[in-house]
Amino acid sequence: MRKRKIAAIALGIILVGGGAAAYVASPTVHAGQSGEAPEFGRLGAYNIGTSVKKFALADRTKITTWGAISGNLTDADRELSVRFWYPAKTSDSKTAKYAHIMRPPGKDPVTVSANGVAVPDATALVDEKYPLVLMSHGFGGWDTQFSNLAEQIASHGYIVASINHADMPIDGIRSFLLSFGNVLVDRSLDQRQILMQILADAQSGSQPYAAQIDTDNVGLIGYSMGGYGAIASAGAFYDFANDPMANIPAAARTAMEEASQKPLPVKSLVTFAPWGGQPDSRAWTADSIAAIDKPVLVISGNQDDVVNYEQGVKWLFENMTGSNRYMLVYREARHNIVGNEFDLDADSDFTTAEFLKEPVWRSDRLNAINQHFVTAFLDMTLKGDASKADYLNVPTVDSNDSKWPIGFGEQLNGKTAGDEQSDHWKGFQRRWAVGLEMHHMKKKQ
Repeated sequence: MRKRKIAAIALGIILVGGGAAAYVASPTVHAGQSGEAPEFGRLGAYNIGTSVKKFALADRTKITTWGAISGNLTDADRELSVRFWYPAKTSDSKTAKYAHIMRPPGKDPVTVSANGVAVPDATALVDEKYPLVLMSHGFGGWDTQFSNLAEQIASHGYIVASINHADMPIDGIRSFLLSFGNVLVDRSLDQRQILMQILADAQSGSQPYAAQIDTDNVGLIGYSMGGYGAIASAGAFYDFANDPMANIPAAARTAMEEASQKPLPVKSLVTFAPWGGQPDSRAWTADSIAAIDKPVLVISGNQDDVVNYEQGVKWLFENMTGSNRYMLVYREARHNIVGNEFDLDADSDFTTAEFLKEPVWRSDRLNAINQHFVTAFLDMTLKGDASKADYLNVPTVDSNDSKWPIGFGEQLNGKTAGDEQSDHWKGFQRRWAVGLEMHHMKKKQ
């Protein structure tokens, strides 16, 4: 009988819990958007438009097979497209769909796509100026690979310009070496020439898209090889002592050195899994990394075996001593910590999944967290919103150690931590800030 009584009490508790579960399953406090996303991982107040513009890049060269042997470069016309997202007047419900054809070496082409919320060629809002954020993808990537991040940033009152670097296609070892060699040369030069043209258009008012740009507040975001270029664009001088940098032809090396003498006019830098810090192919010295004096947000997986988290990414972060910097770490994540959630066929080739997916983390979860921290960081550094520092200066380095006590049976229904939950990562739901680390190092005085 006693066992039955205990069971009855337990059943009563379960039934109470069941009633609570029904309450939790009702619409969350974040109407119309995933309640799982942290506070700034959701779309902002602005409707947005999107458009594409081509840019001609003067005085550029190309490494060819013969050039790699002889050290002579081929003059090359370089024209790249840039995808813009911007606050807009929108009445059209026809939103963008971003499609791209991937061509894995030796495999059939694969089309990947993502649905957007931006309206193509919508009329831009011109009642105020908005900070500009330039985005640069990784080796073999494309301009809309991170369209979800770009749209989310734009919806919070930014203009985002994403470069399509048009890396040379790869069909074998030789083409890989040529393509990668050109990426080493091109990434920072592309960023420099395109950003300066965008700013010139903004100053002259010669282009409709540029009328919105606040030229005094510019941010730069780079992933992997885009991060490599962004570090140089932000003020770090290349070191050509190590391979593969030592194999860059002399003429290209000269162009890179001359460009690096003039850091781009950016006020903040975000690097996702940046290439170039790993000991076997280090692109900078500690002194050159220390020359970066802008605030930096580094985002990485602690199992990144492409850019070497322990000896590469951490080395970069620790040696950016001229900067007030943060490093968000995803535990058990490898290299693909940013990018749209692409649905792949069940029988799709593993090469495609390996390029786009993470083995442990869900892409949509990564996206929401990235959007949260990048938005807070940009608001703090480009809009001067000091209150956003509270979202980066978290109470515990390890998110698992954060605390948010509640009363028995209390239901939060997706509420995110605010000032009253000072021992929890601000902007995250209770129990949902897990698997993360946030490191902070101040500028060396």
